[in-house]
Amino acid sequence: MSEFWINLLAALAKMGIMISIVMGLATLLTWVERKQSAIMQDRLGANRADIFGFRIIGLFHPFADAIKMITKEDFVPPFSDRLLHTLAPVIAFSTALMVFAVIPLGPSVVIAGHRITGQIANINIGLLYIFAFGGLAVYSAVIAGWSSNNKYTLLGAVRASAQMISYEVCLGLSLIGAIMIYGTYDLTNMVAQGQSGYILGWIPRWGLFLQPLAALLFLPAAIAENKRIPFDLPECESEILGFFTEYSGLRAGMFMFAEFIELIAVAALFSVVFLGGWLVPYLTWGADGANIPWCAFQFPWGGMWYIEMWVGKALEFGALFFKIAFMIYFMILIRWTLPRFRYDQVMKLGWKYLLPLAMLNLLVTGVVLVVM
Repeated sequence: MSEFWINLLAALAKMGIMISIVMGLATLLTWVERKQSAIMQDRLGANRADIFGFRIIGLFHPFADAIKMITKEDFVPPFSDRLLHTLAPVIAFSTALMVFAVIPLGPSVVIAGHRITGQIANINIGLLYIFAFGGLAVYSAVIAGWSSNNKYTLLGAVRASAQMISYEVCLGLSLIGAIMIYGTYDLTNMVAQGQSGYILGWIPRWGLFLQPLAALLFLPAAIAENKRIPFDLPECESEILGFFTEYSGLRAGMFMFAEFIELIAVAALFSVVFLGGWLVPYLTWGADGANIPWCAFQFPWGGMWYIEMWVGKALEFGALFFKIAFMIYFMILIRWTLPRFRYDQVMKLGWKYLLPLAMLNLLVTGVVLVVM
């Protein structure tokens, strides 16, 4: 089989695996968010859905939600733009899903003598790709609010566009600091450079330790970009005022599902850029004099612990999954802990505090790189 067909089959397989993982995890998060809020508020949470009388701590609720969304009346307001009204949730869903084309969800593996990377599209401008397609999400909010022909949804659309554009600036500047440190836009290369030694002999060279301020700025900017509490002014579910108020049925479900997909994307991007991706601290790969590969934990205080190759790969895939799961848990924790900001506070935080700090971080990073 030619190299072209091997690469094509590998790309199709990675697309299937990626979509299955993301869609499955996003479905599970609809239950996780309710269950985590219940635990924090000392109550049972979602636990009533059952199949033939069987209940598993509420795990059937996502299936019940899916059935409800699919069978619910799909109402389109009169005098609205039907084409744009239908197109808006498609844009929100597809742009959130397309970001995963360049996010590496694991190390490369060798199958039948061919090295398969953990990315669907192994391009050297991965972060620019994420900026491009991630920035398109604002169009879905604006189109949804305007096409509904409702002054309240239009107000939600204006809020969404102002907030998302404002925090995109801080989000981009926080990642530029990482680009300056690593010298590349390629997410795989960023992770690979984390293996180039340790800070002070024992701290991993992850973005969190090389760019701590950028990491702290990235999180609130990403949450605001995702329009989650405490930055959910464009939706305001408790006030019944948002850009998709006039949506129902499966189209409303696509907006909600896109939010969970974006949550996974933010967690994955933070894990890759700032938490070393799939890297496990002190796990080393190499080859001996006979060119025989080996895998071991090489500790900075001395000593080495050899492990099986497949165990090392499993640890790397597991490490990335653990980091993504932890970041999702942390963002859901924020969602059920902090109250909503006023809109003027959202704008003030973005322009008067986060943006100057992001520019200061770039200035300090540039000076350090020039001096060193």
